[in-house]
Amino acid sequence: MVPPGGTAHIADGTEPPDSESMRAIRQVALRARRLARRATRRSTRELRRLRGLRGRLPAPLPRPLLVALACLPGLSAVAALVLCVGGVEHAVTASLAARTVQRAAQLPAHSAARPRIVPRSVWVAGAARAQPAPRYDDKVVAVFVHHTDSPNGYDCADAPRIIRYLYAGQTGGRDWDDIGYNFLVDRCGTIYEGRAGGTGRPVTGAHTQGFNHRTTGIAALGTFTSGVPVPQAMVDSIAALAAWKLGLADVDPRARVRLTSSNSGSRYAAGATAALPVLAGHQEAYMTSCPGAALTARLPEIRRTAARLQGRTFTGTPQAAFRVLPSTPPTVMHHTRRQRWGP
Repeated sequence: MVPPGGTAHIADGTEPPDSESMRAIRQVALRARRLARRATRRSTRELRRLRGLRGRLPAPLPRPLLVALACLPGLSAVAALVLCVGGVEHAVTASLAARTVQRAAQLPAHSAARPRIVPRSVWVAGAARAQPAPRYDDKVVAVFVHHTDSPNGYDCADAPRIIRYLYAGQTGGRDWDDIGYNFLVDRCGTIYEGRAGGTGRPVTGAHTQGFNHRTTGIAALGTFTSGVPVPQAMVDSIAALAAWKLGLADVDPRARVRLTSSNSGSRYAAGATAALPVLAGHQEAYMTSCPGAALTARLPEIRRTAARLQGRTFTGTPQAAFRVLPSTPPTVMHHTRRQRWGP
C-alpha cells in the first residue's frame, strides 16, 4: 500500500531553559552581601570614632543619637538594596513580557492544540534497525490519509504489536529505511508516532509516492473498504492530528493546494503540478484504492472538524490554493547494498 521513499529520525531538540531571572536574583544576592559587609564595617568605624571623640566634645551626645548615627550607613545600604531589587525585578518582568508578546506574535492565526501522541519507542521496542539521518521539509502544507489494509478486529492494546509488524515488513521485506507513515491511529483513537524524526517537525515521509515533500501521512489501522464502519474515535483523532499539523503552517484543511510531483510512479509525471485537497486520501495522488471507500467517505467530515479545531469560521470559502515549490527528491540508503528510493 505504501510507495517507497523518505527518511529517518533525530529526536526533537528542546529549548534551553530561561535563566535570565535566576541570573538577576544571584546578582542581587551577591550585591546585597557586599553592601551588608560594607555597612557593618562603616558602622563599626563610625561608632569607634564617636567613642574616641566623647572626651573632647563640649557635651556628651545621647546614646540613642550615637546609635542612630552609627546606623546611618547601614540604612543607606538597605535603601540602595531595595531600589536595586526593584529595578532588577522591573527589568526582568519587562523582558519576560516582551518575550511573551514576541512568541505570541509568531503563532499562526489558526492553530490547534497538539493531541496526545504515543512515542514510537512504545511500539518499536527491540525491533529498531539502524537507519540514516532524517530529512526535513520547511513545513507541512498537506495531509494524506491511508489505511493499513490489515485486520479490523484487533484489541487496541495490541496496536503496538501491529505497528511493529508493519515496520518489520516495510524495513525488512521492502528494504525501506523506516516505516513510511508519519502517524498511525488505531480504532480506539490512539495516535502513534510512526516515522522517526519528531512529531512536531516536518519530516519527509514515505507514504505517498511523488508527494512526500511538505506532506504528512496518517494511517488508520485497519481496512476500510465499502460498507466497513469507521470508528468515530478514529475519525476524531485523525481530524485533531491533521488540525494540529496543518495549523503549524496556518493551512486550512478545507482548501486545495498545488503540489509538484517528484516521481512518475504517482498519478502525475515528475515535474507536473497537481491541484489536490489539503487533506486528501492516498488515491488522490497514487493509483490505489487506499484509504478505502468507507474512510474516503468520511474525509469531508474530517476536514470540517479539523477546520473547527483550528478556530476557522464556516462562512465564505476556504483560503485560496497556493503553490508549493518542488524540492530535491530524497535518497534513502542504509549502506551500499541497499536500494535507493525516490519519494
